[in-house]
Parts: sequence; structure tokens; C-alpha cells
Amino acid sequence: MSAGGAVPVLRAYRFEVVKLVAQWRIRLLVPVCWLAPALFVAAVSRQATLPTDTLFGRWMHATGWAGPLVVLGFAGSWALPLLTSLVVGDVFAAEDRLGTWRHLLVAVRSPRRIFAAKALAGLSVLAALVTGLAVSGAVGGLLAVGHHPLVGLDGSPLSPGDAASRVALAWLCALAPTLALAGLGLLGSVALGRSPMGLLLPALAALVLQLAQLLPLPVGLRLALPGYAFVSWNGLFTGPVQWGPLLIGVAVSLLWAAVSTACAYLLFLRRDFTNPVHDAPGRPALLLGALPLAGLLAAGAAVLLPSAGGGSGIGQEKVQRAVATAFGHLYRLQTAELNRPDATEQQLAVTASCDKGSTLVEPEGPGNDWRCTVSWHLPGTEATGTAVYQLDVAPDGRFVADGDGPKEVNGYFLVRTPVGDAPNPLWQFDGNVELLPAP
Repeated sequence: MSAGGAVPVLRAYRFEVVKLVAQWRIRLLVPVCWLAPALFVAAVSRQATLPTDTLFGRWMHATGWAGPLVVLGFAGSWALPLLTSLVVGDVFAAEDRLGTWRHLLVAVRSPRRIFAAKALAGLSVLAALVTGLAVSGAVGGLLAVGHHPLVGLDGSPLSPGDAASRVALAWLCALAPTLALAGLGLLGSVALGRSPMGLLLPALAALVLQLAQLLPLPVGLRLALPGYAFVSWNGLFTGPVQWGPLLIGVAVSLLWAAVSTACAYLLFLRRDFTNPVHDAPGRPALLLGALPLAGLLAAGAAVLLPSAGGGSGIGQEKVQRAVATAFGHLYRLQTAELNRPDATEQQLAVTASCDKGSTLVEPEGPGNDWRCTVSWHLPGTEATGTAVYQLDVAPDGRFVADGDGPKEVNGYFLVRTPVGDAPNPLWQFDGNVELLPAP
């Protein structure tokens, strides 16, 4: 006991961790998070068919560092919101269902310390599960495929050490929106009491944010949403690194985490623990929790819209530059596979001419109707090489370029090399368009 009679936070924290880990669903999640990604990555990496529709999925045969990024893409959409709901969304509501608040108050004697202990315990368990997802995916990939270079979203090869550091940083950045969902989970658990909506709030919020990212929103509003950091880590694998959207996404997510946790803390301190039939703080308290978040979204949009612009951020010039850069790097990779004489990118002088739909449509914005013609030159020849690609550009800037001829360049999935067949890097490739205006 402290001088005031209250139990120290550290002691209460250890007690809450033990209570969480004793729950059957947490015991089930621990082995799932620490083993399932490794088994999945190892199994998929050894299959003939790869998940080419997922980011970095087409490189799972080439390096073990593609696996944890495929896991991260899935985790940002589904696994992390679900984990947040199961761990944090029930941390206060469980006491309501069990009717144990008075016993806990008698033991700890401080609502402030109870809140701190429960919040820290929930976040600790959540961090351990997220770490398991990241480490397990990396170990599975490295054991199945090995420590090899990774091809980035601009087509340039990243050394194994560089790929490892960027993979670790990508997972670290994904913690920020996870914390934002955890803050919403704490708020829902305090404000909604026994209602299952408190448990579901982080997962529902993540679903809404994910649907919003699929809509053609203005860039400023897109960046003001707390879930954008689940996709903005893509910018770590371009050259140069797209730091702007990534840092803004992380900062916005941390702000949401701080504000929602503060709202949950204030609501918890206002609670009447002497009422044995208390279920939830009621509508005024819900508004007290929702209004600050609505204000935060409005303030974020008001700050970011003028600087980021009101459009989609996807324009003709940006698409052409991203496609030409990626093609130039991948062309040299194909040249090395085929054992042809190398040429520098300055010698190749790759350019891309892209259009969207027909001449009646403005060449800007997301869509699967982009078409690009890539041109390049080879040293010692006067002829100009050309290749055609169909592009599917997502609202968040990611695009997939699908080769449309000539077949000698991008027509086949495999190319015949002196040592056997190998994946054709120019057949289909991923890229990323930076949504913010160039500085």
C-alpha cells in the first residue's frame, strides 16, 4: 500500500495482466498470433501460385522479407482491429458483467489507478500479440525462402539488411492506428457498459475507416482519418521514401489514441460506483465521448485540406513518373536475369505516357482504366522500345501495372534464363503514387 492507502499502479497492473491472460480467448490468441503467420508464410512461399493480388505477394518466392509484409497488409485490414476488440474492448465491461467493481475499488481504492492499470495491461497484451504477428511472419519467411534482397514499390532492389529495417519500421508504424483503435476500445468499454457494442466498437470503427479509404475522398480528409497509417507504410518501400503521408498518418493516429483515451478516463472518473444497477453512463456521456472525436476529425480535415489539396492526389504526371521509375528499375532486373548487357537508367531514359479511359475523361483520380505506354532506348541502337500496361490505381495511391505487350517484354509470367525459368519482373508489378503535392 502507498501512504494514501491505495495500491501502487505497478501492483494493480500486474494483477490486471494476470486477469487478462487467464481469459480463454487471450490464451487462444497467443499461440495463434505467434505461430499462424509463420506457418502461413512458409506454406504460401512454397506454393506454385502466389497471392499476386496482395502487396508484395508476388515476391514471396524471392525473399523471406515479403512474407511479413503480406501478413501486415492482412493484419491492418482484419487481424489488428479484431485483436483490439478482443483484448481492449472488454477490459472495463467485464467488471460490469461480473459485478466486481465494488470489490476492485475496495482493493485498489483509487479509480485513477484502476483506469491506468487496466489501460496499461490491455495495451501490453495487445503489443505482445502484435509483436508475435510481426516476428512470426518474418521467421516463417526467412526459414522458408531465405535472407534475400526485396524489390521495392519503385522496382529497385533493397539489400536484405535494408529490407529488414524497413519491414520492422512498417510494423512499428502500424502500431499507431492500432493504438487509435485501442483508445476507441477503452472508450466503448467504459461508455457502453455491458452492451456488446463496446466490444465491437474497434472492429466496427476499423471497418468504417477501411470503407472510407476505398472512396474517392479528398487527400486532406483521407489523411485526417486515423486508419490511414494502416496503408501509408507502403511509402517506406519507394525511392525516395514517401515520408509525408506516413508521418501525418502516424501523428493523426496517435492524436486519436490520446483523445479517445482521455475521454474514456474522464467518463470513468464520472461514474457512480455506488449504484449496483448501473449499466452505462447514458446518452450525455456518450455525447461527451463522441463530440471530442468529431471535433478532432473536423480540425484535422481543416488543417490538412488546404495543404494537401481537395483532389484525389492522383494526377497524370505523378502516374507517369511512378510507372517510368518502376519500369526502369525492373527492366534492369530482367536484363540481369537474361544475362544481357547492362545499361544504366540514364542510358535507358525511360518515359511513360499515361491516359485514363478516353480523351473525354480527365487523366486523374483512381480507377482501373489507366493505360500507359512505356518507352526506352538501348545504348548503341536507334530503335525505341515500347511496352503497354493496363493500370488499376487504388484511391490510396497503390497501383498494379499489368503487362499488355509486346509478349517478348511483358507477355509471359516466366522468362527463360540461362539457368532455367524465372519470374518475369515486367509481366506485372506494383507501384505507389505519392498523394501529397511535391514540396
